Amino acid sequence: MSTSIQADDNEGVREESLLLLGASSKKTEIREGSSWWASSFIIINAGLGAGLLNFADSYNDAGGIVIALTLQTIMLVFCVLALIVLAYCSDVACCSTYQEVVETMCGKRAWLTCSLLIAVYCFGCCITFLIIIADQIDNVMADNFGPDFCARWYLSRQCTLSVTSIVIILPLCFPKKIDFLKYVSAMGVFAVIYVTFLVVYRYYTGQYVPGPIKTEPNSWQDVFLVIPTICFSYQCHISVVPVYSCLRKRTLTEFSKSVCVAMVACVLCYTLTAVYGYLTFGGNVNADILLSYAPSDTAALIAMIAVAAKMYVTYPILCFCGRVAADNLYIDCKQLSPALADQGEKTRRILMTLVWFFASLLLAVFIPDIGSVIGVLGSFAAVFIFVYPGMCFMQGMLARDAAIEQRRSKVALICTIRQA
Repeated sequence: MSTSIQADDNEGVREESLLLLGASSKKTEIREGSSWWASSFIIINAGLGAGLLNFADSYNDAGGIVIALTLQTIMLVFCVLALIVLAYCSDVACCSTYQEVVETMCGKRAWLTCSLLIAVYCFGCCITFLIIIADQIDNVMADNFGPDFCARWYLSRQCTLSVTSIVIILPLCFPKKIDFLKYVSAMGVFAVIYVTFLVVYRYYTGQYVPGPIKTEPNSWQDVFLVIPTICFSYQCHISVVPVYSCLRKRTLTEFSKSVCVAMVACVLCYTLTAVYGYLTFGGNVNADILLSYAPSDTAALIAMIAVAAKMYVTYPILCFCGRVAADNLYIDCKQLSPALADQGEKTRRILMTLVWFFASLLLAVFIPDIGSVIGVLGSFAAVFIFVYPGMCFMQGMLARDAAIEQRRSKVALICTIRQA
C-alpha cells in the first residue's frame, strides 16, 4: 500500500514539474559557482578520453578519412543538440544529475533503466582504462627490458597491471567523495593534448611507412563501424547536467558558450589525432594508436606514461559514478529508509568498491585490446546521447502543449463567465 502511495506521489511530482514547461520564463539566476569558461574545461575533461586512442583505427574500419569525417560532423550536430536539451530540461525540472532529469521528465521506470545503464557503462569504461594502462606499461617494459620481458613473471602484463592498480587505483576508490581529484584531473586534458601534438609531429618527422590507406569502405555496412567510437568519444552528456547546475550564471546562453568551446577543443583533438594517425600508419594502425609507435621513441614513451597517469586518476571518478548509480538501485530495490540507507552506507561502499575493482581488473587482464570494449560502450553512449535526451525532449513538448491548452481552457472559461 505504501509503495503504491509513494509511486502516486512521484508521478504527481513529475506531472507538476512537467507543467512548469508552460510557465513564464524565470529570471536569470546569478550565484556562486563556475564561470562558463571554467565549465568548458570540465566538459573538455569529460569529453576527451580513451576514445582518442582508437579514433585512427575506426577511420580505417569505416573506409577512410572523408567518410569518417562526414559521419563525425553529422553526429556532432546531434550531440550538441542533446547537450542543450538536457540543460533545458534540467533547468525546467530543477535537477542536478542526469538521472534526475530522466526521472522527472520520463518517469520512474526510465530512471531505473538509466541508472542501470550508467552503472554498466561506467564499469566498461573502467575496464577500458585498465587495458590502456596495461598497454602503456607493456611498451615501457619492452623498451627497457627487451621484447621478451614477459618471460619474467614479475614483468608480465598480469602482474604489473595488478600490482600498480592495487597500489595506486584501489585506495583512491574508497573515499565517499572524490573532490580531492579535481586538481589532478586537469592533468588529463594536457596529457590528451600532448598525444595529439605527438601524432601530428611524428607524421612530419617520423620514419614510419604507412599501410594501405582506404578511400572507400569494403562494404556499405563498414561505414557504421566508426559510430560507436564517435559516440564513446563525445559522450560527456552524463556530466553536463551537474556542470550546468553549478554555473554561476545559469542560462542556456552561458551554457552554450561552454558547449561550443568544449566541442571545438574535442573536435580538434579527435580529428587531428585520427587524420594524422591514419595517414602515418594507414591500415597498419593499432586499436591503441600509441602501440603503433616504436618502443624506443622517447616522445611516444612520454605520451604513454602521461596517458597511463590520466587513466590512473580517471578510473576512481568513473568507479564513483557507477557505484553511486548501483547503490541507488540497491536502495530503491530494498526500499530502504534514509536512516537505514545512511546506516549501512560505509559497508556497502567498501563491498561495492572491492567487487567493482577486482571484477574490472580480472576482465581487463583477459581482454586483448580496447577496440572490442569501445565497440560495446559506444552502443551505451548512443543511448545517453540520443535516446534519453530525445525522450526528455518529446515529453517536454507534450507537457508544453498540455500547459498551453490548459491556459486556453482557463481563458475560455473566464470569458464564458463574464459573458454570462
